Amino acid sequence: MKDAGENITQIDQSRKLSDAIRDVKNAFADRDDVVIDMREAHRMRLELLAAELAPIFADVPADMDNFDFAVSSGLQPRLWIDAVSHVAMGRDRRTYRFLRDTRIGRVVLAESTEMKPVADQVMRYVAERVVERQRMMEGGVEQAVAGLKRALVPEAEPPLRSVPRGKRWSAFLSGLGLIAAGALVGLAVSIVLFWDRLVAMGLSFGP
Repeated sequence: MKDAGENITQIDQSRKLSDAIRDVKNAFADRDDVVIDMREAHRMRLELLAAELAPIFADVPADMDNFDFAVSSGLQPRLWIDAVSHVAMGRDRRTYRFLRDTRIGRVVLAESTEMKPVADQVMRYVAERVVERQRMMEGGVEQAVAGLKRALVPEAEPPLRSVPRGKRWSAFLSGLGLIAAGALVGLAVSIVLFWDRLVAMGLSFGP
């Protein structure tokens, strides 16, 4: 009888574990369905925003390849504008959030449950990037032309200043005076240094 009771207890525990496993799997399936539904809802809203911005994207110059304009897949779909900015949906699945990554962190450029304010801000952002690129290119061309002009046309040397004749004679005489003074000083130093030898040689400078 004891063995039969233990077998019944093991069967009951096995059934309880299987029921728990089945419940957990159902819970995971329900949560996956929720995640999938959220992801699909996010993607659908972002695709609507992309369709709203399609005319803006079409007007971007063809030689500008730094824009993406694509909805990415994944757990959190995003509408990428360029490498540092994108639009994502908030946790409520209704709020559009236009975000940009900067050196100081991620900043919110626009946030609204309405599509139009976010679309307007994205259009403004794209226009600013286009103007910045045009100004950079124009500035680079101007600097290159200025450098070429400087290389081809050397700057004129400043003209030599004419010195009046009187000042030139004064400078010449001053130079002669300095030379004579230097010679006298050198002679005096030589006499002092060689005084003993001069005396030994029988030279006398006294009366």
